[in-house]
Amino acid sequence: MDILLLSLTAFGGPQVHLMMMIERLVRKRRYITEEELLELQALCQVLPGPSSTQTVTAIGLKIGGQPLAYLSLIVWSLPAMILMTTAAIGIHYLERNSISLGFTRFVGPMAVAFLMYGAWAIARKVIHNAQGWSFLIISTMLAYLYPSPYMTPVLIISGGIAASLNFKKHEKMERGPIRILWRPIIFWISVLVAAAIIGKITNSLPVRLFENFYRNGSLVFGGGQVLIPILYNEFVGFKHYLTDQEFLAGMALTQVVPGPVFSIATFVGSISLQSEGIVGQIIGGFVATAGIFLPGTFFIFFAYPFWAQLKKYRGIRASLEGIHAASCGLTIAAAISLFQPMMTDWQPLLTVITTLLVLTFAKVPSYLIILAGLLLGLIF
Repeated sequence: MDILLLSLTAFGGPQVHLMMMIERLVRKRRYITEEELLELQALCQVLPGPSSTQTVTAIGLKIGGQPLAYLSLIVWSLPAMILMTTAAIGIHYLERNSISLGFTRFVGPMAVAFLMYGAWAIARKVIHNAQGWSFLIISTMLAYLYPSPYMTPVLIISGGIAASLNFKKHEKMERGPIRILWRPIIFWISVLVAAAIIGKITNSLPVRLFENFYRNGSLVFGGGQVLIPILYNEFVGFKHYLTDQEFLAGMALTQVVPGPVFSIATFVGSISLQSEGIVGQIIGGFVATAGIFLPGTFFIFFAYPFWAQLKKYRGIRASLEGIHAASCGLTIAAAISLFQPMMTDWQPLLTVITTLLVLTFAKVPSYLIILAGLLLGLIF
């Protein structure tokens, strides 16, 4: 029930989610201590996947083992999945009946502003030296010039390897034996390979969608702001399953819907199967949600037992700088691609600038900003 209440009221992204978890799960219910929660959140931030969702899953794992972990995952993600699938069905209905989406004219530029602000906020937080800024600039340029889904793993892995070479600047820590349980990683690889093979043989779009989202969920470091450019590159720029306007509407809706920011994947999956009718859209939303969240769950099951020892290795700690810098570069490149068509029209340009100013200087909840944009769109 506590996780359900969080899933229905947690607006604003991982930072706000963490504070709400501290208030309800630590101070009110005392399931774990604040120190334990922060430790779990730190682990989730360095693993691929949605950090808030992984933190909720890790709490369930710590308290009641894998059954409670899976239950926590489902309860946390289900409300957002239902809402985003419903929104995707609604948008498709409007388009099919030639009803204008003009009321979203302010929402799209606002979503771009959120992406810009998120990229800058993350970069300031995780990059602390010239090496990190160099990685960010290089990854931004490459991601912008070569907007392919295959560029994502190349940049993230390359950034991690390059940064790990500077491990000597990190303090040595006393290390103990690491006991690794390989079963979760075997499950993770098995699902990935099986989905890829079945999708290739059957050419089934739902199976291929699951594999696409599962692969992306296995590579996302840095949360929902990093997932957005990855999905944009693959499903809008590369595969053309969505239009720019549809994707921007989904981006904006993630700011209005409570729960994980990764619910953007549900929207994209549902829109991708809009040609199959309402049932197809429901299937698309489901396979996208399952695909995006399962890898992070397997990683938690794998890393949680030995995280205390793993983080003592200097190479691991050093690699995170490059991974985070590359992830920020991907986000900035997507923001540039989305913003570029808006630069020649004063209305979206002014909307982007105004939203950035509000985000920077006023403490207004993101969902209120988006709702204001929808209201302006209806008025004008």
